[in-house]
Amino acid sequence: MVNVRGYISSNFTKAFLTIFLPFFLIISLVYLVKISSLTAKIQITFGELVTLYAYSVPDIIFYTLPLSFVAALANVLMKLSQDNELIALYALGLKANKVLRSLLLLGVLFSLLLASISFLAMPLSKQFYKSFKESKRSEAKLNIVAGKLGQKFGNYYIYVKEKENDIFHDIVIYNRTHKNEEQFFSSQKGKLNKKENTTSLLLNDGYGYTYAETKLQQAKYKTLEVYDTSKKKDFHFEDIVAYWSKAKDNAKMMRKVLFFIFLSLIPLLSVYLVASFTMINPRYQTNRSFIVIFATTFLFYMLASSLQKWGNYAILLFLIIAVFLLGRWLFTQRVARYF
Repeated sequence: MVNVRGYISSNFTKAFLTIFLPFFLIISLVYLVKISSLTAKIQITFGELVTLYAYSVPDIIFYTLPLSFVAALANVLMKLSQDNELIALYALGLKANKVLRSLLLLGVLFSLLLASISFLAMPLSKQFYKSFKESKRSEAKLNIVAGKLGQKFGNYYIYVKEKENDIFHDIVIYNRTHKNEEQFFSSQKGKLNKKENTTSLLLNDGYGYTYAETKLQQAKYKTLEVYDTSKKKDFHFEDIVAYWSKAKDNAKMMRKVLFFIFLSLIPLLSVYLVASFTMINPRYQTNRSFIVIFATTFLFYMLASSLQKWGNYAILLFLIIAVFLLGRWLFTQRVARYF
């Protein structure tokens, strides 16, 4: 029996990698395009692009692995059936239930892996991703580009005609302090000053104008320092326990937990269901593996989506038991009673 388990496991591994790797690469390209779109708002280097992609890897694995498992399971059982290898095992006295035990063990291991990714790796990677984006956006606000309109420095709109090294030339700043009050500053040159958490713009040799409904004031200055007074969003990093404890009071978070639990159990729940239609006698039954893969994945993802929208823990428990018993009953009626 050990050799049979090893043989089935090796066949499953080959089939799984053949399916999982293309899926992983395709979904990775989608995530890379999504990450690349950030360059329209913030400037990132190639190394930072790789870092953001690394933060997305747990998500990619979590959403591609269940489908890959179902497809590999269907393909390997169908191949063994069509090559008459399952029939040979039955002739040697092995029951269909014993043949399926090694795949059930793989289902348990894959479900544990998915649960670890969803409840441990994904919360951390998402927070790292958000923290990275926030830090880059705050830096982007301070990257003043010469000749570009609509740039903001704190609560001020700023235009710079030229930039030479770190020195700005011909600077114009506009600020609307109140509904009927506006400020306007012009300067021949200036530069950014960064001290710890404080950022300011030091202007030299310019004029300042304050306009109200009844008066216009003008001031000439040798130096003027404008501070960035905008409120910066400090990202609060949460540990795993604090992150998921919000599910007690947050219905959306609670349904997210249900969604992750059900998707994590797909490998285990799908074994009997898929085997019911792929462990066949090739002389009397036809290959319908593609229909089985599509129907099974559609069923599981439809149930998972329903849980995410309207579910609770009682419905989750009912669906898990119902799907498992349905697969077990179908396997008994279609396979185990004959082999």
